[in-house]
Amino acid sequence: MTHEYSAKSLNILTFAKSEGRLAGQLPLVQMPRLREESLSAQEANAVQFDAQGSIRADAAGVDESWIHLTGKTTLAMTCQRCLTPVDVEIDFARNFRFVATEALAEIEDEESEEDVLVLSREFNVLDLVEDELLMSIPAVPKHETCPQPVKLEAADSDFDETAQEKPNPFAALLQLKDKGLG
Repeated sequence: MTHEYSAKSLNILTFAKSEGRLAGQLPLVQMPRLREESLSAQEANAVQFDAQGSIRADAAGVDESWIHLTGKTTLAMTCQRCLTPVDVEIDFARNFRFVATEALAEIEDEESEEDVLVLSREFNVLDLVEDELLMSIPAVPKHETCPQPVKLEAADSDFDETAQEKPNPFAALLQLKDKGLG
Protein backbone atom coordinates (compact mmCIF):
# COMPACT_ATOMS: atom_id res chain seq x y z
CA MET A 1 0.00 0.00 0.00
CA THR A 2 1.40 3.37 -1.01
CA HIS A 3 0.82 6.38 1.23
CA GLU A 4 0.86 10.03 0.27
CA TYR A 5 2.51 12.10 2.99
CA SER A 6 2.46 15.82 3.61
CA ALA A 7 5.63 17.45 4.96
CA LYS A 8 3.51 20.15 6.64
CA SER A 9 1.09 17.75 8.32
CA LEU A 10 2.64 14.33 8.92
CA ASN A 11 1.03 11.67 11.10
CA ILE A 12 4.20 10.39 12.79
CA LEU A 13 2.79 7.05 14.00
CA THR A 14 1.39 6.13 10.58
CA PHE A 15 4.58 7.28 8.87
CA ALA A 16 6.79 5.22 11.20
CA LYS A 17 4.61 2.07 11.09
CA SER A 18 4.55 2.06 7.31
CA GLU A 19 8.28 2.82 7.15
CA GLY A 20 7.34 5.81 5.05
CA ARG A 21 9.71 7.96 3.08
CA LEU A 22 9.24 11.62 2.31
CA ALA A 23 11.73 13.58 0.24
CA GLY A 24 11.54 16.89 -1.48
CA GLN A 25 12.91 20.34 -1.99
CA LEU A 26 11.54 23.84 -1.74
CA PRO A 27 12.89 27.31 -2.45
CA LEU A 28 14.89 28.91 0.34
CA VAL A 29 12.48 31.86 0.32
CA GLN A 30 9.81 29.55 1.81
CA MET A 31 11.85 29.20 5.00
CA PRO A 32 11.85 32.77 6.37
CA ARG A 33 14.11 32.25 9.40
CA LEU A 34 16.73 30.49 7.30
CA ARG A 35 16.34 33.07 4.54
CA GLU A 36 17.28 35.83 7.03
CA GLU A 37 20.71 34.21 7.46
CA SER A 38 21.46 34.44 3.74
CA LEU A 39 22.66 37.55 1.91
CA SER A 40 20.40 36.62 -1.00
CA ALA A 41 17.82 33.99 -1.83
CA GLN A 42 18.05 33.31 -5.51
CA GLU A 43 15.52 31.02 -7.14
CA ALA A 44 18.30 28.45 -7.59
CA ASN A 45 18.80 28.18 -3.81
CA ALA A 46 16.74 25.24 -2.59
CA VAL A 47 16.37 23.36 0.65
CA GLN A 48 16.43 19.59 0.19
CA PHE A 49 15.17 17.13 2.79
CA ASP A 50 14.63 13.41 3.24
CA ALA A 51 12.68 11.70 6.05
CA GLN A 52 12.55 7.95 6.69
CA GLY A 53 10.17 6.52 9.30
CA SER A 54 10.63 3.34 11.32
CA ILE A 55 9.46 1.50 14.41
CA ARG A 56 12.12 0.27 16.83
CA ALA A 57 11.70 -1.62 20.07
CA ASP A 58 13.22 -0.05 23.19
CA ALA A 59 15.07 -2.01 25.90
CA ALA A 60 11.75 -3.13 27.42
CA GLY A 61 10.44 -4.31 24.03
CA VAL A 62 8.01 -1.41 23.59
CA ASP A 63 7.67 -0.13 20.02
CA GLU A 64 8.73 3.49 19.46
CA SER A 65 8.33 5.73 16.42
CA TRP A 66 11.53 7.06 14.85
CA ILE A 67 12.38 9.35 11.96
CA HIS A 68 15.78 9.67 10.33
CA LEU A 69 15.89 13.17 8.83
CA THR A 70 18.45 14.81 6.58
CA GLY A 71 18.51 18.27 5.06
CA LYS A 72 20.84 20.53 3.11
CA THR A 73 21.05 23.91 1.45
CA THR A 74 23.56 26.58 0.47
CA LEU A 75 23.51 30.04 2.05
CA ALA A 76 25.22 33.15 0.74
CA MET A 77 27.01 34.56 3.79
CA THR A 78 29.86 36.97 4.60
CA CYS A 79 33.31 35.46 5.08
CA GLN A 80 34.53 36.55 8.49
CA ARG A 81 38.15 36.55 7.32
CA CYS A 82 38.02 38.64 4.16
CA LEU A 83 34.49 40.12 4.48
CA THR A 84 33.46 39.09 0.95
CA PRO A 85 30.49 36.85 0.04
CA VAL A 86 30.94 33.10 0.45
CA ASP A 87 28.55 30.24 -0.34
CA VAL A 88 28.27 28.00 2.72
CA GLU A 89 26.89 24.49 2.35
CA ILE A 90 24.84 23.52 5.39
CA ASP A 91 23.57 20.03 6.08
CA PHE A 92 22.52 17.70 8.87
CA ALA A 93 21.52 14.08 9.46
CA ARG A 94 19.70 13.27 12.70
CA ASN A 95 17.54 10.62 14.32
CA PHE A 96 14.43 11.62 16.24
CA ARG A 97 12.48 9.39 18.62
CA PHE A 98 8.87 10.22 19.39
CA VAL A 99 7.12 9.74 22.74
CA ALA A 100 3.52 10.25 23.91
CA THR A 101 3.74 13.43 26.04
CA GLU A 102 5.72 16.66 26.39
CA ALA A 103 6.66 15.78 29.99
CA LEU A 104 8.07 12.41 28.92
CA ALA A 105 9.93 14.06 26.03
CA GLU A 106 11.61 16.54 28.42
CA ILE A 107 12.73 13.79 30.80
CA GLU A 108 13.96 11.39 28.13
CA ASP A 109 15.64 14.08 26.00
CA GLU A 110 18.02 14.85 28.89
CA GLU A 111 18.94 11.17 29.32
CA SER A 112 19.27 10.01 25.71
CA GLU A 113 21.69 10.63 22.89
CA GLU A 114 19.00 11.06 20.24
CA ASP A 115 16.52 13.93 20.15
CA VAL A 116 13.15 13.12 21.67
CA LEU A 117 10.02 14.83 20.38
CA VAL A 118 6.29 14.52 21.05
CA LEU A 119 4.22 12.17 18.89
CA SER A 120 1.82 14.12 16.70
CA ARG A 121 -0.84 13.50 14.08
CA GLU A 122 0.04 16.75 12.29
CA PHE A 123 3.80 17.16 12.62
CA ASN A 124 5.43 19.81 10.42
CA VAL A 125 8.64 18.23 9.10
CA LEU A 126 9.58 21.44 7.26
CA ASP A 127 9.74 23.37 10.55
CA LEU A 128 12.06 20.71 11.96
CA VAL A 129 14.25 20.83 8.82
CA GLU A 130 14.50 24.61 9.14
CA ASP A 131 15.37 24.36 12.86
CA GLU A 132 18.11 21.80 12.22
CA LEU A 133 19.60 23.78 9.34
CA LEU A 134 19.65 26.93 11.49
CA MET A 135 21.54 25.05 14.20
CA SER A 136 24.01 23.76 11.58
CA ILE A 137 25.11 27.22 10.43
CA PRO A 138 28.79 27.69 11.29
CA ALA A 139 29.54 30.32 13.93
CA VAL A 140 32.24 31.78 11.70
CA PRO A 141 31.49 31.37 7.98
CA LYS A 142 34.62 31.62 5.84
CA HIS A 143 36.22 30.59 2.57
CA GLU A 144 38.55 27.60 2.50
CA THR A 145 40.97 29.97 0.79
CA CYS A 146 39.97 33.60 0.55
CA PRO A 147 39.92 35.03 -3.01
CA GLN A 148 41.96 38.06 -1.91
CA PRO A 149 44.93 38.28 0.45
CA VAL A 150 43.77 38.98 3.98
CA LYS A 151 45.42 41.72 6.02
CA LEU A 152 46.01 40.03 9.36
CA GLU A 153 47.59 42.92 11.25
CA ALA A 154 46.70 46.50 11.92
CA ALA A 155 49.17 49.26 12.54
CA ASP A 156 48.24 52.64 13.94
CA SER A 157 51.05 55.20 14.08
CA ASP A 158 49.35 57.09 16.96
CA PHE A 159 49.16 53.89 18.99
CA ASP A 160 52.83 53.03 18.43
CA GLU A 161 54.02 56.55 19.37
CA THR A 162 51.90 56.58 22.52
CA ALA A 163 53.27 53.23 23.61
CA GLN A 164 56.86 54.46 23.24
CA GLU A 165 56.24 57.74 25.07
CA LYS A 166 54.71 56.23 28.21
CA PRO A 167 57.10 56.00 31.13
CA ASN A 168 57.45 52.76 33.02
CA PRO A 169 55.18 53.03 36.10
CA PHE A 170 57.68 51.05 38.16
CA ALA A 171 60.57 53.37 37.33
CA ALA A 172 59.42 55.82 40.02
CA LEU A 173 59.34 53.02 42.59
CA LEU A 174 62.82 51.94 41.58
CA GLN A 175 64.10 55.51 42.09
CA LEU A 176 62.54 55.60 45.57
CA LYS A 177 64.14 52.27 46.43
CA ASP A 178 67.54 53.48 45.19
CA LYS A 179 67.23 56.59 47.44
CA GLY A 180 66.57 54.33 50.41
CA LEU A 181 62.95 55.36 50.81
CA GLY A 182 61.45 52.05 49.71
